[in-house]
Amino acid sequence: MDKQISKSAKDTIKIAKNYAKTLKGGDIVLLSGDLGAGKTTFTRALCKALNCEDEICSPTFAIVNVYFSEKAGEVYHFDFYRLNTVAEAQEIGTEEYFYSGCYCFLEWSERVVDILPESYVTIKIAVVDENQRLITVSS
Repeated sequence: MDKQISKSAKDTIKIAKNYAKTLKGGDIVLLSGDLGAGKTTFTRALCKALNCEDEICSPTFAIVNVYFSEKAGEVYHFDFYRLNTVAEAQEIGTEEYFYSGCYCFLEWSERVVDILPESYVTIKIAVVDENQRLITVSS
């Protein structure tokens, strides 16, 4: 388990870029934290580190955004905040994405815990105060 303190959005981006160096193709990364904690900022930095060419934004309304990278191929970014049941995630084919061999970054994954693959990494972003975040990475 790795713990780091971020004192700004720039710190969060730096931590994410450093973490991205450890990613392997097909990794499933769960990002947890309160609204506004920095999950999308962290994901944006991961995608940029993978050389995703697209604009990286929260898929709150789309539920999943697909980005493309010459380096990594397709990258899937999920936001399950609006889902009420696991069945809703299954209806959009979420499990096919999980087992595609592509990177998957999941925000609000606790809403789909019953269908997650066995292997994944969890990144917890806890708000310490207005500017500080405690970022914990565990597998």
